[in-house]
Amino acid sequence: MQLEINVVDAFTDTIFKGNSAAVIITEHWLSDDLMQSIAFENNLSETAFIVADDKGIYHIRWFSPFTEIAFCGHGTLASAFVLFKKNPTLTSIQFSAKAVGVLTVAKMDSGKMQMDFPNRMPEKVNEIPESLSLGLSIVPVEVYRNEKAYFVVCDSESDVLNISLDNEKLKELSPLNVVVTCQAESDTYYHYDFISRYFWLNNGGGEDPVTGSVHTGLAPLWAERLAKNDLVAYQASRRGGVLDCVVADDRVFISGHAVKYMTGFITVEES
Repeated sequence: MQLEINVVDAFTDTIFKGNSAAVIITEHWLSDDLMQSIAFENNLSETAFIVADDKGIYHIRWFSPFTEIAFCGHGTLASAFVLFKKNPTLTSIQFSAKAVGVLTVAKMDSGKMQMDFPNRMPEKVNEIPESLSLGLSIVPVEVYRNEKAYFVVCDSESDVLNISLDNEKLKELSPLNVVVTCQAESDTYYHYDFISRYFWLNNGGGEDPVTGSVHTGLAPLWAERLAKNDLVAYQASRRGGVLDCVVADDRVFISGHAVKYMTGFITVEES
């Protein structure tokens, strides 16, 4: 069986930046084992698999090299990019995912794509887990959490950029991962409202380059702190990525560019 595969860099307009995702469109679902094997072989943050139904809704599943992921923003952006290229008359796409319901992605005049996600505002943690305190090179003073991660609010950009981890300690927080964030203040990041880094040791194995889903928690957190609902975020990984965020009640709209790296074919056998 031959499958088309597209690799897309999401949340960037520059190749080799942002976060890479593979996108595979099939007429029916492959077996879970085969999808996981393909994701492992691709060795990207995520591989997205898409199956369209007769109502024009695209059902989507995301796999890291290690496990299926409940919710992936950059994989959704990459998938929308591929579908818009294949169907240039489309102005919006509806995805359906088990954990988050129906997600709409709209094509914008700027060339960006805007994703409509649920608001996952984190709640403040009164008792900071010991594993989190021991797992970071800084002392976490202000911590929040939602169903995806612990959110550590740092005092300075230096704390975010230079943080080091004790991976074994942070793995004890499973199934939650860790994001560190601060307000953007320096000349380097003056274009942005806040910066972050995301470590998904319990799902992906290291630092994720750019993470759309975690911004459904970061954006409302910073919207409340900065008293503004329109924000521009920068995820300060080695690759880096830019996310435009709008917080509107129970929804968070996240926009970004994407650029194609590769289109090719893979040959697999389904048992």
